[in-house]
Amino acid sequence: MKKLPLILSIIALAGVIALAVVNLAQGNSKKPAPAQSESSAQPGAIVYFNMDRVLAEYDMANDLRSVFETKANSINQEVQRRVNKFQKDANSFQDKLNKGLMTQSTAQVQSQKLQEQQASVENYANQKQQEILEEQQVMLNQISDAIKSFVDEYNATMGYGMILATQGEILPAPVVTADASLDITDALIEGLNAAYVKEKGKSE
Repeated sequence: MKKLPLILSIIALAGVIALAVVNLAQGNSKKPAPAQSESSAQPGAIVYFNMDRVLAEYDMANDLRSVFETKANSINQEVQRRVNKFQKDANSFQDKLNKGLMTQSTAQVQSQKLQEQQASVENYANQKQQEILEEQQVMLNQISDAIKSFVDEYNATMGYGMILATQGEILPAPVVTADASLDITDALIEGLNAAYVKEKGKSE
């Protein structure tokens, strides 16, 4: 029975799920950058904020990531459990076959069952991988929508001409360097977290 390629494909799918969890965990563990001085930009000014810091220090983003990581880890463990069971069953079948411990007709029946089991495991892994990707996208959309909504409300009060989001550490883009007074990151993080606490209070 040619089972090795499909076993490897199942393991690869499990690895993709695990990688998604690791990437999110790494994003969640970023060390906050030193606080910038409070923005004193005037209405009409072009200001900016550090998206990496907002994502790392925004309580809602951290809570959603934590929930996602827990679910993704649970799914990954179940996928791995099914992969391991299939490998064990396949190895046992191959061992008995090599030792001549079953008739040809019995071997054909067992081989068919293993192929069905293999297909079931692969379908399950594919389905769960898709679920994780969808869950991740929904989480990112929720975070993005919350940040965008707050920034719109914030700017309705502040009246800045433009608000840019910059990312990166070595050479951030699109804002490579700027007057620190134009950095509104601290104000956004404080406002986002205050709004999140207030929203959580309503739902409790």
